[in-house]
Amino acid sequence: MVLTALPVGFVAGLFGIGGGLITVPFLFYIFGSLGIDQKYIMHLAVGTSFAIIVPTSAASVLTHHKFKAVDFDIVKNYGIFVVLGVVFGTIFASTLKTKTLVLFFSIVIFLLSIYLLLLKEKEKNIVLKIKLHLKIILGFLVGFISAPMGIGGAVMNVPILKFFGYSIKMAIGSAAAIGFLIAVSGAIGFLITGSYLKTNIPLSVGFLNIPAFLIFIPITTFMARIGARTVHAIDKSKISKYFGIFLLIVSFKFLYEYFKL
Repeated sequence: MVLTALPVGFVAGLFGIGGGLITVPFLFYIFGSLGIDQKYIMHLAVGTSFAIIVPTSAASVLTHHKFKAVDFDIVKNYGIFVVLGVVFGTIFASTLKTKTLVLFFSIVIFLLSIYLLLLKEKEKNIVLKIKLHLKIILGFLVGFISAPMGIGGAVMNVPILKFFGYSIKMAIGSAAAIGFLIAVSGAIGFLITGSYLKTNIPLSVGFLNIPAFLIFIPITTFMARIGARTVHAIDKSKISKYFGIFLLIVSFKFLYEYFKL
């Protein structure tokens, strides 16, 4: 867990993600090796990931804010619809089997990786006004999809904000702030659904594993600050492509896991 927490925190700050894309796969392996009920391994990995994302994304957002790379207006009037999606997505996730959850995770990540790899950087970023109906639809979908995956939604919000003209750095910073809202609502949701299902998983409250949370937090929070500072020193034209390659690797790894289950 300690070794996993180092790259999780760094990548969280670097790409504005909560780190769930790395945390979920590793926790999935760790919980599996501990002999936890196969029926709930993925749910526990997802719920614990959300709890870890809360302080990690907070550290990431504060650092991005210092570089004036967070648009709090879009966070407020778009984030509320994202949270609504998380609520419904959490309920949906609790009804899924581990194998279905793994397939869902890999397909969504694969599609997003292709989008980012094919995305062309604009010469000049002109921010377009996002209409209310698009905020409702896109926000709800991002939240709904993020919930079963245990992620902060930046893998979707960064491409969305990029599409509407945000610079890659502003998109990453703002997505990190929206990810904080997703993490808080997701962690609460998985705590409640896990308790309601009376899972009785050792050293856990609902679908939140206490030892994993306590081990990850200090390391990921520290590393997120380093990652967030690093992104502002990198050539912005390459960040989207690095992000796309990273997602592609994760998607193939999870697809491999799906066929093994």
